[in-house]
Amino acid sequence: MARLNYPLNNLKDRIILLALAALFSLNLPGQNAGLSDNKTALASRLLIDNNFQLDGLVNENFWMTISPISEFHMREPIEGGTPTERSEVRIAFDEENIYLGIILYDSEPDQIKAFLKKRDEDLDTEDSFTWFFDTYLDGRNAYMFSINPLGLKSDGLLTTGQGSSLNKNWDGIWYLKTHIGSYGWSAEVKIPFRTLNFDKNSNRWGVNFQRVIRRKNEEVIWTGHRLNQGIERPQDGGVLEGLTGISQGIGLEAKPFSTLKNEKVANQKSDTRFDAGLDVNYNITPNLKASFTLNTDFAETEVDDREINLTRFPLQFPEKRDFFLEGAGIYSYAPRSGINPYFSRRIGLQEGRPIPISYGARLLGRIGQTDLALLQVRTGETDAIQPEDFTVLRLKQNIGSESTIGIYYTRRSTQDGSSLPEPLQDRHTVATDLEWNTSRFLGDKNLQFQAFLALHNSPSALNDETDVWDRSSRGIRFNYPNRPWFAHCSYREFGTHYNPAVGFNPRNGFRRVEPAIGYAPLFEKSQVIRSVTWRVLYQNLWDLDFKLLTQLLRLTMGDVTFESGERASLQLLRTYERLESPFDILRDGSIIIPVDEYIHWTAELELGTAPYRKIVGEARFQQGGFWGGDRTIYDLELTVRPLAGLNLSIEFTHTAVDLDPASFKTDLFQFEGGFDITPEISFFSIIQYDNLSKEIGMNHRFHWIVTPGTDVFAVFNYNWLSVQGDYRLLDRSSILKINYTHRF
Repeated sequence: MARLNYPLNNLKDRIILLALAALFSLNLPGQNAGLSDNKTALASRLLIDNNFQLDGLVNENFWMTISPISEFHMREPIEGGTPTERSEVRIAFDEENIYLGIILYDSEPDQIKAFLKKRDEDLDTEDSFTWFFDTYLDGRNAYMFSINPLGLKSDGLLTTGQGSSLNKNWDGIWYLKTHIGSYGWSAEVKIPFRTLNFDKNSNRWGVNFQRVIRRKNEEVIWTGHRLNQGIERPQDGGVLEGLTGISQGIGLEAKPFSTLKNEKVANQKSDTRFDAGLDVNYNITPNLKASFTLNTDFAETEVDDREINLTRFPLQFPEKRDFFLEGAGIYSYAPRSGINPYFSRRIGLQEGRPIPISYGARLLGRIGQTDLALLQVRTGETDAIQPEDFTVLRLKQNIGSESTIGIYYTRRSTQDGSSLPEPLQDRHTVATDLEWNTSRFLGDKNLQFQAFLALHNSPSALNDETDVWDRSSRGIRFNYPNRPWFAHCSYREFGTHYNPAVGFNPRNGFRRVEPAIGYAPLFEKSQVIRSVTWRVLYQNLWDLDFKLLTQLLRLTMGDVTFESGERASLQLLRTYERLESPFDILRDGSIIIPVDEYIHWTAELELGTAPYRKIVGEARFQQGGFWGGDRTIYDLELTVRPLAGLNLSIEFTHTAVDLDPASFKTDLFQFEGGFDITPEISFFSIIQYDNLSKEIGMNHRFHWIVTPGTDVFAVFNYNWLSVQGDYRLLDRSSILKINYTHRF
């Protein structure tokens, strides 16, 4: 049996274990549980007529028997003001589904802004309506849904803490129809209860609704209209009552899938193969879901955006694979503190290249007031790596109405790893974190405190003298996220040998202090300026002996949002870097930055037109010192929307670096084209090129949602390399994938 190598032979080790024990024995002052002081709405139980069809027209007789939710308040441009247009929401349910009837009146329906149809697109360009269901009424996590007048569906898992996080890669099964008319626009929504986890012993959910009228940049909301509240804070939502006698059925869901792939690598024969796999989900209770995946394939996953890395540290790319995305709110650890003891892209990926996943099992949900995520994955063998087993356990215990305390455990085990010098056969990481939040500081202000501690066993198979303190990270953070004043201050330490096997950590061996303060007033009486943000951030990073390594002073001289939606921002930055070893900036040995101390000033200007326009431009200009020389950056982006559903975007980033005696330039080009024929049928293409790798990459993706849960994907990938001006094919692939979901 594998053992953790944690000798308790020094004072630091004892301090860490005492801290762990203390965190889990804290009896924090309880806040008022639930949302009893907030607005309430009633869901009406109805026997829906079998002839009822979703058509977007909220004109059936049963809708007229329900009292609408209509008491909305403006959040912007006038905090607490009266909306310029009327909005109505009606909620009904039967045993298997919850229904929403939404009418959004508009005195100028021909001015409604709607361009997009593809699922989960960013709705900053659109008129939109958003709501969430906090199915546990805990004020911490929620299912969020958004729609636009053209029938676009967007959904995600909302998590709050030090700020909020919305994981839009979660795609639930639900149904939507919209209609635009002389009255404005309307929508009918049906969400099966099988799509959601909830507490079957409670008939009360948290809920909130938000409407955006884009041409006016007007945001109205049902509850939580203050600037330090909003739709992304479930703790400021209202309460939906009356949900009794609802069912998830037997809670069994089968999702078979099949793929047909043709792949060719340069100088090799093409390879065609058929494959199939299966995902099975079972709701043990309405709160707890078990999942199993066999022969997992992520062929439909979108490619990563290309970046040019001129820093000394690795870049972190987001997770996009569905199996690892669900439960993001539970997996979240000490947000805003820059620590990731668990990073799911360590499983089944190596430097962006897929590693086959033989099978995976997951338990996800809630037991009482404890959120639980348990993951077990087995990966296959490749030329470069042996089969591996990954185990991840995450527990988060709710405290009061807004706070949590949690633990993490991860294990990475490599088959026959003990015969290899690196890595170890078993590598373990344990971590704990505390989130204490209140919305009632000084009456109605938000105040947040965060603490974390993470550590792992020895990174070497050989005996070494590193103690647990060197293999740990720890820190605290205070946050005052309010308007117009906001501030935060954080302190963190990362040991010299901290490197969690299933985590992501770009830098070790430092202590960091970062205070920041800002002022962002809303100009309610101005006809020109909506808001201005001023901010000062001062970051100091030392080594563990308190020798200064990095210092950053960031002055936001003014980040201005105009009433029209245009934006302008000016920042000044002063940086200090102590380089203690030579830095190969291009990773090819051509330019080496010598050991020295570097102090520079940089100016950064950003300009952007209102995102709802048919032609949108964004520009960023940066000029300043860089490793003893100068650097100039131009980042230009142009988006054109000639027709509803057709979106074309070009982004070009040019960086010119002048060092003594060398200089170089980098160019990064990206084209994105989206043609959304309907909300269910879309084609997306991305073309990327950079002059350092000299590679052109093309990814084309066709997606047909036959019915919610049943999808057809056709994906085509091509990569070329420039060799003396001649582009030669590196590899290409064509993939057809079909998913089918059946619920019992």
